Amino acid sequence: MPVDPALSAILDQLAQTEGPKLHELPPEQARTFFDQMQMPAAELPIASVQDRTLPGPAGDIPVRIYLPEVEGTPPVLVYFHGGGWVIGSIETHDGSCRELANEVGCAVVSVDYRLAPEHPYPAAADDCYAVAAWVAEHGAELGVDGSRLAIGGDSAGGNLSAVVALMARDRGTPQIAFQLLIYPVTDADFTRSSYVENATGYLLEADAMKWFWNHYVPDPAQRAEAYCSPLRAGDLAGLPPALVLTAELDPLRDEGEAYGQRLKEAGVTVTTTRYDGMIHGFFAMGLLVEGAREAVAEASTALRGALRSP
Repeated sequence: MPVDPALSAILDQLAQTEGPKLHELPPEQARTFFDQMQMPAAELPIASVQDRTLPGPAGDIPVRIYLPEVEGTPPVLVYFHGGGWVIGSIETHDGSCRELANEVGCAVVSVDYRLAPEHPYPAAADDCYAVAAWVAEHGAELGVDGSRLAIGGDSAGGNLSAVVALMARDRGTPQIAFQLLIYPVTDADFTRSSYVENATGYLLEADAMKWFWNHYVPDPAQRAEAYCSPLRAGDLAGLPPALVLTAELDPLRDEGEAYGQRLKEAGVTVTTTRYDGMIHGFFAMGLLVEGAREAVAEASTALRGALRSP
């Protein structure tokens, strides 16, 4: 299917932009560039937004807590932002977190985990696990129900969600009700068909993914570890139910769908949905693209079902 017309216009505009590409910049400059290229987000009022820190393995971890207008104590989604483990922040994903909190009727705790290359693997994964475990145990301190907890994220954040689910299963805690995996990174393999078909021209490019991996996991041998490439985990049984969303015109499409298939084969309840005509990053483009609104609605419905009261 051809790229969605609204996305095509964006891609045409980006193609005409002069200067180096994101992956041709040093990480600090790439972060600034990424911040500046964010699509417009809807103005979404919400009952409460609080910035604070939670304890982590190497010091305090900044988080942003979104509380919607609901009766009683809301369940909670711990959200891990995308950006290849190198760029992105709670600021770049503020709109998506507000939207999910309002649509689902749950609190969202957005995690500003440590970034590479200053903090390579497994720093990001360790931070994300620490926050999920803390929220599960101390949710009352945040005004949320930590016994009804989901995790989720996009791209590298989808990777971190899958990894935290594995860590939680292996360590016996926390109890996670659901994992939302939005075009997740699940394997350090650049030979899949979607990498070849969508290598250039669709916002996220294959060379950018290689750049991200080189910063996050500079040692190629470590990329085979399950907490790095969850698709390579020997056993996926016993993981939380999942929704895996992929985009047709995304280098990460095939590895996301392969992970959904592996979860299904392991007996995990999973839905895998491909959004045709969409590109990497589309989930946050609801002001421009109908497919994004459909994906947010699917994610919200799944989360509501998973987080409802026992």
